[in-house]
Amino acid sequence: MSIAVALHILAAVIWVGGMFFALLILRPAAGALEPPQRLPLWGRVFGKFFPWVWAAVILLPVSGYWMIFNGLGGMGHLPVYLHLMQGLGWLMILLFLHLWFAPYKRLKRAIAAEDYTGGARHLNQIRHLVTVNLILGLLIAAIGASGRYWG
Repeated sequence: MSIAVALHILAAVIWVGGMFFALLILRPAAGALEPPQRLPLWGRVFGKFFPWVWAAVILLPVSGYWMIFNGLGGMGHLPVYLHLMQGLGWLMILLFLHLWFAPYKRLKRAIAAEDYTGGARHLNQIRHLVTVNLILGLLIAAIGASGRYWG
């Protein structure tokens, strides 16, 4: 159980922390760059970050269900806050899958074609999806930290 908890927390911290950094630190700093510099930068950043997100997308449900079925007595014994975390976590995963297979794929093509107008549009779509996922991730963290204290 301790290994599952550690993997679960580390995967969540890497994913949510990476989104926080990208939106609130890197985005404003990269905003001063012109599109021919900014878009390839984001392409390289996503190329380095998204493999870590894929690892989190795999580790979070595997470790979560490991804890549920091997330490918490199964789905029928879960408190409400863990059901909330699970549902919101799957929503985050689905949003990431959409991001990966749609706007990110189009962003990579736009960067390769030096289509900076189209690339900016796809980057903006990614920003919106990452913003939603960051909010969901922070909400899940708050629920996970406080849920056991709910009445």
